[in-house]
Amino acid sequence: MADRAGFGFETTVDEVLEGIDLTGQIAIVTGASGGLGAVAAGGLAKAGAAVTLTARDVQKAEKVAADIRAATGNGDVSVMELELQRPESVRRFAKAWLAETTRLHILINNAGVMACPVARTDEGWEMQFATCHLGHFLLTALLAPALEAGAPARVVNVSSGGHRFSPVLFDDPHFEKTEYDKWVAYGQAKTANVLHAVELDRRLRAKGVRAFGIHPGAIATELGRHLQKEDIELMNSRIPGGKGLKFKPVEAGAATQVYAATAPELEGQGGCYLEDCHIAGPRQLDSMEGVMPYAVDPEEAVRLWTLSEEILGERFDV
Repeated sequence: MADRAGFGFETTVDEVLEGIDLTGQIAIVTGASGGLGAVAAGGLAKAGAAVTLTARDVQKAEKVAADIRAATGNGDVSVMELELQRPESVRRFAKAWLAETTRLHILINNAGVMACPVARTDEGWEMQFATCHLGHFLLTALLAPALEAGAPARVVNVSSGGHRFSPVLFDDPHFEKTEYDKWVAYGQAKTANVLHAVELDRRLRAKGVRAFGIHPGAIATELGRHLQKEDIELMNSRIPGGKGLKFKPVEAGAATQVYAATAPELEGQGGCYLEDCHIAGPRQLDSMEGVMPYAVDPEEAVRLWTLSEEILGERFDV
């Protein structure tokens, strides 16, 4: 049995799940056609859960699902198309999934885009905010009845230490009045992931649904496909002490989201930010660890919930 008290930077998905039986549990992992999502989905399936992988590239995700089934012997691994930046795709996915299943125990909102050039959805929404936050906000709200039916259930929003780049820009979230900055936009989206978890947890904890925001660490995956050499240099320059980024392999990078979704020691907790398989404290000026106060501010979380409903044009009974 792994020493759970000793979990940290190098902890892997297999270590997190050692001794945990997820037989009978139902899970959804977004953005699971590769990278952290694929590893997280594989770990959950290995522990016995029925897992739905969502992806824009269904063919690519089907290959991942086939590999998971072969490696784990778990045949209950499926794939469904989901484009988070398109509300109609999110609604179509939720309707189809709920038509087949009424209970959900684990929702890992993993998909995202990072520091992309300026791009907008058909609605005119800034792409990082739309994909990382609005799509997952809508998805989670639509799946809330299944989460309540599956309680105890957990929602995990994959945020990032990059949330420190910006709070939510409530007066101009889509950069309609201010010049677009890809790192500010990324920071806003990742802050939104944590604030969403804070308010979701407040709303659903009494119904047995807990929510977490997590930082996976720095991992070289397709998420960084838009990064240039100067972007890496910029990020390294912001590391206190000039140490530079320390990268994790994907097996360790996916560990914290799986930990948040399954760890028995987190029972009774929620609405918080995790890193390296533990609940993080406030960020210190001379450290890369911890969470910025604005990302876990309950008033900001309520404000973001209201803004998200206004943007989507719908109020949710969650």
